[in-house]
Order: sequence, then structure tokens, then C-alpha cells
Amino acid sequence: MKWLTFDQHGQVRHGYLDGDDIVTTGPGDLTAVIAGSETRAEGGERVPLAGTRILSPVLVPGKVLCVAANYQSHVTESGAKERERSIATPRIFLKPDTAVIGPDEPVELDPITRQLDWEVEIAVWIGREAKRVDEADALDHVFGYSTSNDLSARSLELGAERDGEAWTGFFDWLEGKWLDGSAPIGPCLVTADEVPDPQDLTLTLSVNGEVKQDGSTRDMVHSVAKLVSFCSRLMTLRPGDVILTGTPAGVGATTGVFLAPGDHMVAEVKGLGALSTPVIAPRHIQHS
Repeated sequence: MKWLTFDQHGQVRHGYLDGDDIVTTGPGDLTAVIAGSETRAEGGERVPLAGTRILSPVLVPGKVLCVAANYQSHVTESGAKERERSIATPRIFLKPDTAVIGPDEPVELDPITRQLDWEVEIAVWIGREAKRVDEADALDHVFGYSTSNDLSARSLELGAERDGEAWTGFFDWLEGKWLDGSAPIGPCLVTADEVPDPQDLTLTLSVNGEVKQDGSTRDMVHSVAKLVSFCSRLMTLRPGDVILTGTPAGVGATTGVFLAPGDHMVAEVKGLGALSTPVIAPRHIQHS
């Protein structure tokens, strides 16, 4: 089933896709659906999908977990060697909830960076609480999947000389993941029963109609099941948490071409939908 969160006359509503319509099942986003406190309501109001403003499936996820260096093609495009799966562990970081936006919502090119980059990814929505779960059972805790885009600031203009310490580069990279609007997700949340094998999905991303990324989840260093299991060893995963699972080759950092105002990205995972994100100039710049 394909679930959506949408805006109806200024009110947040949710429902499921039925042909060209959304069948409304309740107010608010999909939090209650994911948590299992709402079951599908029959005979709800039908809203035409065309012309309806679609929002992120969950507006404020409990946790937005992300995975770095999780596709071999992305690892090697930077000049590094392939990661050895038998000894590699997932590289987990977090984004703030203010990073999450929905489809067609513009992302501002913040003046803090001159190098905003794209990363098409699969978003994994947790549906059952998970704490120290085995890899073999991990997918039982997944409610479903969405298309996502882990936007990354490859440079930061912080108004200070860089001190050259070893950790400076790492924290610049990490802080470059935190910008407002840097985690577009959507348009829909596809339930796990419609994705029999999350390790057999194709991902693409285009900028202004030019394909930049074209990969497959078969290239993942760590599978979705392993990521859920590993994260559950570090922290309790709760319904509504989301994991962005890494990106294949083709990011802008490889060629030195980055996003600019007026650019338009389309990230797509086969079967999960196309996620459109325009880039705009900063709306407001405050001066002290």
C-alpha cells in the first residue's frame, strides 16, 4: 500500500493511494498509521492526487539516522578502496528534524556553503520498536520505504580560520549534513509488503534533466536488515524513526559541480516514487 501525508485546505491529512485519488483516513501525518494505532478506514473522502500538495510522510520524525559510505561505487569514486564487508561496520550519523521537507518543497541554498550536493537514498521507516534485534529479524520492524535525498554541504563558510586539527575536517563534514531542508523525503511511504527485497531496488537522481546517479541497492556495503539491527544495538528504534541508507556513485563532489539556485533535482527509487526538489536562493539573510 502507498500511504501519503498531504495538505488539504491548510490542514494536514493522511490517506492511501487508490488509482488517481487519495482515500483520506484521518488528520495529521502518518505517525499513527506507522505506530499501528490506526487501521485503514474504508469509505473515506477521496481527494484527487493531481494538484494536491504532498508532504513528507512524517513531518517530524523521532530520529533521522543516516549512513555514510554504504555503496561501494560511492566509496571508490572518491578514490578509496572498496570496503571489506566482513570487517566493516556501518558509519551512522544523525540529521535534525528541521532537515526534513516534503516533495516539491524548495530547499534554500544557504550562504553558509558554496558546495551543496545531492545524494539519492532509500528511507527506511521503523514500524515496531527495536532494541538489540538480530539481523534475521530486523526487517520485521520495518513499516515501509520512501525515496529520499541526503543533501550535503561539502564546504562551510564559518567566518573563521580553519585550525588544521585532524578533527576539523570530520566535523565540517558532519555539520554540513545538518542544514534546514537537507532531507527531502517522499512522495509516499510504500509498505514493506510491496518491497519484497530492499536489496533489489534501483536508484536514480537527475539535475535539470541530466542523470547524475544511477545505482542499485545490490551495491550496498550493509543491507537494510544489517543497518536496522546495528542501529538497534546503539539505541532504541521507535515507530516513526527513519534511516537514510546511503547513496551510490555520481555525487557532485566527484566532478566539482554543485547545486545552484534555479536547479531542479528529481530523486527516484523504482517502486517508491519520484521526489522532486527545486533549489532557490536564500529567502532571508539577517545581518547583525
